Amino acid sequence: MTDLPDPEKHGAQMSFDGRMSYTDYLRLDAILTAQHPLSDAHDEMLFIVQHQTSELWMRLAIHEMAAARRLLLAGDLRPAFKMLARVARIFEQLNNAWDVLRTMTPSDYTTFRAALGQSSGFQSHQYRMCEYMLGNRNAAMLKPHAHRADLTAALRAELAQPSLYDAALRLLARAVPVPQAVLDRDVSQPYAADHGVMAAWSVVYKDPTTHWELYELAEKLVDFEDYFRRWRFNHVTTVERVIGFKRGTGGTGGVSYLRRMLEVELFPELWHLRTTL
Repeated sequence: MTDLPDPEKHGAQMSFDGRMSYTDYLRLDAILTAQHPLSDAHDEMLFIVQHQTSELWMRLAIHEMAAARRLLLAGDLRPAFKMLARVARIFEQLNNAWDVLRTMTPSDYTTFRAALGQSSGFQSHQYRMCEYMLGNRNAAMLKPHAHRADLTAALRAELAQPSLYDAALRLLARAVPVPQAVLDRDVSQPYAADHGVMAAWSVVYKDPTTHWELYELAEKLVDFEDYFRRWRFNHVTTVERVIGFKRGTGGTGGVSYLRRMLEVELFPELWHLRTTL
């Protein structure tokens, strides 16, 4: 039998009295003690961990999108591309998480659903922040956060600045004409598709060699929205698989509400122009 390796002989630090350890740096004591099931149901732990890890991934997505937007507004595209690619992969991870949650059957969920009260993913302020940053700006969706002045303030602050797509359009306007009304619009309002914007993006797509960075930016945005749409679709199918067409714990229509959200386009012209090329 081969002797087991001794990590200390290979230089591994083995004593952490008074020194920073892995657990210290990641604050794992706080993270791993943040799961507090309210029932005795076995699957409630799965439900909690699934949603907590999703919030952590969204925390990173917000961090990356905020930095990418700053870079786009400054005209610094190359590092922004890396961040946008990372956000797409974050949503790929979020998509994969649905596969784990779908191991929970309707019977499993009913054993603890009552413990959730009126809490629902519909009330996630980080998901709301993601949508606001991407341009899906519905001020009515501030209401679920009205009980928290800090969260409402952060979301209102986001509504006051250009969305990620607004930043992309301002960059586009440096190279090809973009309607001034679009550039001067009230950025706190939801974005509406514009034929002039589609014409501008079409110039880029018809001559990508001349406009390569804008072309790459457009495809990075499409790539991200592709993953984001898949995440929404997987959400719908998971909810239907677990609760059917029951009303959601937060009061929404459940599947019927989520299906309507599938119709929302974040970067509409980048999808519509494909038909006309």
